[in-house]
Amino acid sequence: MPKAEKGTPKYLANKMKAKGLQKLRWYCQMCQKQCRDENGFKCHTMSESHQRQLLLFADNSKRYIDDFSFDFAKGYVSILKRQFGSKRVNANRVYQEYIADKDHVHMNGTRWNSLSGFVRWLGKTGQAVIDETEKGWFITYIDRSPETVQKEEKKKKKDKMDKNDEERNMEFLEKQIKRGLENAGPVSEPVYTELVREHQEEVIRLDLSLKTDIKVIPNLEKLFKRPSSPVGSVREDKKFKIEIKRKSILDEIIEEQETKREAQNRKDYWLSENIVVKVVTKSLGDDFYKQKGIVREVVDRYGAIVKLLDSGKKLKLDQAHLETVIPAIGKPVKIVNGAYAGEIATLLSLDERNFCVSVEISKGLLKGRRIDKVQYEDICKLYES
Repeated sequence: MPKAEKGTPKYLANKMKAKGLQKLRWYCQMCQKQCRDENGFKCHTMSESHQRQLLLFADNSKRYIDDFSFDFAKGYVSILKRQFGSKRVNANRVYQEYIADKDHVHMNGTRWNSLSGFVRWLGKTGQAVIDETEKGWFITYIDRSPETVQKEEKKKKKDKMDKNDEERNMEFLEKQIKRGLENAGPVSEPVYTELVREHQEEVIRLDLSLKTDIKVIPNLEKLFKRPSSPVGSVREDKKFKIEIKRKSILDEIIEEQETKREAQNRKDYWLSENIVVKVVTKSLGDDFYKQKGIVREVVDRYGAIVKLLDSGKKLKLDQAHLETVIPAIGKPVKIVNGAYAGEIATLLSLDERNFCVSVEISKGLLKGRRIDKVQYEDICKLYES
């Protein structure tokens, strides 16, 4: 069938069809011809021109495959360099950009059977950094252009110069220190003696309390005069004195330490092993609501494995579904949050109006220390086996 003449509708239709990408299996790399369907490809393979190309390929197949492989790698790396630079990108995305050109070299004419094999080859030859993930192969181009290499060398040279300057400054300082010690002469070493008290019965007392008296403001008593009685008797005005007792330095130090401990140990989670807690969620049913249990294991700080005391069942609960248990006075408790988190103490008293308690630490370095105004949620009953 003769070809359509230029300018005819048939010719324009054929051009529009040939403009887009066609199926790869109907492409002949040796002849660089794309067929539109299976019948066209069959006719092409039976043509005389195709047979001549096959004879040329049979004489030196390695040279043709190497040429096709070189052109394919050059085009792929060129797109990777120009469009993506040194960014990490999916290898298949670069491949889709490469095959968008109709006249590209097809992979079936190269030495690589798949894109994965080609990507691994790029990694082995040092042209790119590759890594395999669940979403496929990712590739990062290694820029070895003269401009980039020159820029890196300048940067290394500058870093080396800065380091040399620092080393010279350190040597100069060491020389100055050494010269100063030599000019100062020999330094006498301290002599350590044993501490011996001369008076064993002498008691040393340290009074850190300070008192400051503030005088009465003039005419201040006039503001506080009592009204005269109905009888008309006049009482003498009383003098008012304002006295402010300052905190001792020791109290201020203790208060400052308390504030620091509170800031460091205050957390948004409080669960701890071997404490008794109460289930406060109704989502598990009435059988578990308000049941008490022991925390056997803490899971991810905010969850716990709780063994119920009555039934012995084990539940995995979030701390939002639990609350602390306050024991009877004199029983052991564990401080689960706040300044003294983790300490074991004894419950001394309850302040129901302010929802707080007073405890005394019973173990550790702070044994015997009394702590007041501890909130209910900061302590919990300790399980006694």
